[in-house]
Amino acid sequence: MAVAALVAGLIGGLPTPPAAAADLLGHDVSWPQCTTAEGGFGLPMPPDDSAFVIIGLTRGLAYTENPCLARQHAWAAQRAKRAHAYGMATFPTAAQLSTHGSSGPWSAATRAGRVSNAGYAQASEAVASLRRIGWSPAAVWVDVEPRPAQPWPVGSAAMAENRMVVEGYLRGLQDAGFASGLYSYANGWREIAGAWTLPHVPVWATAGQLDYPEEARDRCLQPGFSSGPVLLAQWTDGVRDYNRTCPGYRFTAFAQPPPAPGAAPRDLDRDWNNDLVARDGEGRLWTYPGNGRAGWKPSVHVASGWGIMDALAATGDLNGDGLGDVVARQRATGKLWLYRGTGQGGFLPALQIGTGWNGMDLLTGPGDIDGDGRNDLVARHAASNRLLVYPGNGRGGWLAPRQMPGVWGGYDRLAGGGDLNGDGRADLLARNAATGELWLHPGTGSGGLQPAIRVGRGWQGMDFLLVPGDFDGDRRTDLVARQGSTGALWLYPGNGSGGWLPPVRIGRGWNGMSLTG
Repeated sequence: MAVAALVAGLIGGLPTPPAAAADLLGHDVSWPQCTTAEGGFGLPMPPDDSAFVIIGLTRGLAYTENPCLARQHAWAAQRAKRAHAYGMATFPTAAQLSTHGSSGPWSAATRAGRVSNAGYAQASEAVASLRRIGWSPAAVWVDVEPRPAQPWPVGSAAMAENRMVVEGYLRGLQDAGFASGLYSYANGWREIAGAWTLPHVPVWATAGQLDYPEEARDRCLQPGFSSGPVLLAQWTDGVRDYNRTCPGYRFTAFAQPPPAPGAAPRDLDRDWNNDLVARDGEGRLWTYPGNGRAGWKPSVHVASGWGIMDALAATGDLNGDGLGDVVARQRATGKLWLYRGTGQGGFLPALQIGTGWNGMDLLTGPGDIDGDGRNDLVARHAASNRLLVYPGNGRGGWLAPRQMPGVWGGYDRLAGGGDLNGDGRADLLARNAATGELWLHPGTGSGGLQPAIRVGRGWQGMDFLLVPGDFDGDRRTDLVARQGSTGALWLYPGNGSGGWLPPVRIGRGWNGMSLTG
């Protein structure tokens, strides 16, 4: 939050603008309201007519604690104030990265994993502060704004790591059982995270220092800095931070948001780990939940009667609810069906989203290949060998298809699902049927492809390819392949630059699966 400067004079109560009846007016407080002996500024606590309070857990930077947190919480409890908490996210220093880089669910073998873990550790520190004072607030907001005392790195490459810190923080709160939202402002968010959108994460937007509070209410009516729903708006007069609820929100609890899509694009059960879906020879559909360490949790039988389908693609979120979905093609009719994920590894009843798809012979969900923030579908037209991208409209359907560049007739396998070469853009993999060579087609980020790069030879023995996102927890996109002769399932860990580390067998007996996605 803004660190208020000391000013002279009496400090009044809440301003009384002509607010809508549903709006509640409150304040946020943190270490500046601590005494000077405690290291604060001695700023005033909210007046008694404050409807709610949001209490800061940190002393300006992550891995610190508000020195008067317990007293501020007691103040709110004694006055029966509705209260949320907030914690500061900051980019870790080299020393903090060394200390906290292994303190999380991702592999510490890569810098990306360590950066993500550092964000997770920031959440863990904030949660530990809550546990120490016996407080379990309905929500914890993550403050993401420039901090001169510990700046976020700038530039497109740095933004990818900045996002990992925020993802780690959000995951840490979810794992601890807390609903979470984001606090920032448009310019600050762009400086730190670029054009990153998290449409299902609630927003607390600040209007900065104002002479009147109605501009803060305007923040409720404008798109959130990260595209999420704006629930709270803040402004300051230089001494107190004021807040108001947005129309329709009464400072009540809200649901945990879905995992950040960049962290787990193939997550079907909301545990931040990518999963696989497979159909067995009897037409039963199974979810194989990943454990984030190149292995599986127990498989889950989610549906029967899938013998009528002859193509399946896990696509990530297609209908805009933040949950992973699957599309399937019906063999006899050529109809394309959307199976909306429940967020618990299963699917809702199917919705028909296309006809005439029996003319396609390759199908894959590449993620967001055109850079508009919505997941897409890629398919090859069998008669013409044209490769088409079907841009998702974010509501479970498609915009007009566009033809991809290149010659695609020689391929017999196609797989997409993430960034394979580390440039932040979704890519495609394809296998040459005659030579067994594996080719990487790097995405441009705007729906096109760069010239193909050969990334493997001798892949004739594999009869299935899948790009599941990060499957081993190192924050790099991986490849899964099935060996046709043995039914063994192999993980080819991505090296982050379009190649592979040595393969690891992650399953046996997968030749019993007639369809996998």
